[in-house]
Amino acid sequence: MTSIDDRPAASAAAPKRADGTVAPTPEHVKPHPFDAVPHKPAIGSPGTTASKFMSLTQLAILTVVAVASLRSLPAMAGFGLGAITLFIIPAIFFLVPTALVAAELATGWKGGVFTWVREAFGERWGFQAIWLQWVQNVVWYPTQIAFIAASLAFVFLNPNLANSGLYTAIIILVLYWFSTFITLKGGNLFAKVGSWSGLAGTIFPGLLLIIFGVFWVASGQPSQIPLTAASVIPPFTGLASIVLIVSNVLAYAGMEVNAVHANDLKNPGKQYPKTILIASFLILGIFIVPTIAIGLVVPSDQLGLTTGINLAFKAYFDAFGVSWLTPVLSLLIALGAFASVVTWIAGPSRGLLAAARSGYLPVFLQRRNKAGVQVGILTVQGIVVTLLASLFIFVPNINTAFILLVDMAAALYLIMYMMMFAAAIRLRSKQPHVVRSYRVPAMTLISSVGFLACLAAFCLGFIPPDGFGGGAPGWVYPVLVGGVVLLLGVPPLIFYALRRPGWDQRTAEEKATFNNVLVNPPATAGTPAPPPAAPPAVPPTAV
Repeated sequence: MTSIDDRPAASAAAPKRADGTVAPTPEHVKPHPFDAVPHKPAIGSPGTTASKFMSLTQLAILTVVAVASLRSLPAMAGFGLGAITLFIIPAIFFLVPTALVAAELATGWKGGVFTWVREAFGERWGFQAIWLQWVQNVVWYPTQIAFIAASLAFVFLNPNLANSGLYTAIIILVLYWFSTFITLKGGNLFAKVGSWSGLAGTIFPGLLLIIFGVFWVASGQPSQIPLTAASVIPPFTGLASIVLIVSNVLAYAGMEVNAVHANDLKNPGKQYPKTILIASFLILGIFIVPTIAIGLVVPSDQLGLTTGINLAFKAYFDAFGVSWLTPVLSLLIALGAFASVVTWIAGPSRGLLAAARSGYLPVFLQRRNKAGVQVGILTVQGIVVTLLASLFIFVPNINTAFILLVDMAAALYLIMYMMMFAAAIRLRSKQPHVVRSYRVPAMTLISSVGFLACLAAFCLGFIPPDGFGGGAPGWVYPVLVGGVVLLLGVPPLIFYALRRPGWDQRTAEEKATFNNVLVNPPATAGTPAPPPAAPPAVPPTAV
């Protein structure tokens, strides 16, 4: 295959976007070497046709489906109308900067956060970034399955099970390893129905909560939260009372994944900001209105972080005289959440494998089975999930264990986001010649806002929530969070320092195209290409 820099000079007939950049064509979109389907483009690459573009509305809906989740709603329901403020603040300072900055990076370089950080700061930190993106998902799995366990408790007609740490841990282990077994088989059944299950188990229950909430207020039913204008400002009784804002930041995570689709718009420079505006309003609507609907009927002292949604539906269905629908909706919510677990269980580790094959991880961790699934990484992933599930047994309060895991996942992910924002600023000065189909206005300002928001949320994650530990010393919580963050975040630095030549499992073609990461490469063969990133250095004494 002709390489990017060797392709013929672009002619007047070459397809171009409205902003003048060369539109993606099959000739310069290389297939991803680790994908089971050989014709798919590389990670983070644009689509392969110049005439088939994604509409602004399509990308907005795709972004909403990828980001919005019901799991984070109960944490804010106790604040009543104050949840409006607590959702809008991280949306302004985190959601929007993340989406805009990731779009510029994705329309300049293929490969996602690994390539972005590598191009800015070198191989070591690129590997660190992709590792953090993977490992935070490992910590996320127990929280998502704990949410499923709470819904299943209502299906089993015994809501008290949701307060049992042993029950929650067992459900986490059974469902996680079942999902891993499905993934290792290489089947795509759940991938095919995953999107529909996600819609049925997320969007539909969210819309129902909106309808029920509006009807409840319109019919004059009693509310568990004050509905005055002053209530929009949440009460402040100390940092511990608002530490759950960290979970809101994590609720918006994932915008950088869909930023790669900015390349598929006809005019990314003009259309993408509008897409983000539409998606942000829709996401806020899906988060805020159902959260208030939960707070309307569930007293704050009964509002469990994993059971809040199910308790809300139970209250509404009981009031409407259709109590039998509670287990039905709970099962639907559980299936939707489970679909997300199955869909995500292999995806992030696939990105880590692509980076690891360049020589960053030992060969046994790069091992794949006959179906081409990364069994080595998934095995380690399963061991970590198993250990984290034990927190629900040893931490007596389910809500505390849940918050603890959320804060751990958020801390790991926020470090990656800080690296991404820093990389965006550095690449503007380090590689100004690279053509971006979309450019962020005031890049330094917007990236700095996102970086500082991440830093503030990172620090808040070490503050114990109200009621933590039933009298345990205040230092226990930050030590637990910090210990897990170090334990899971430091390994890539160790692996990078100990790497060996034999760890590099790339083919000759993969090595030759390792630095072909530009979405819009030079239009002519005579145009000087930017200097390639240096390959991983290996100590001379390595064996």
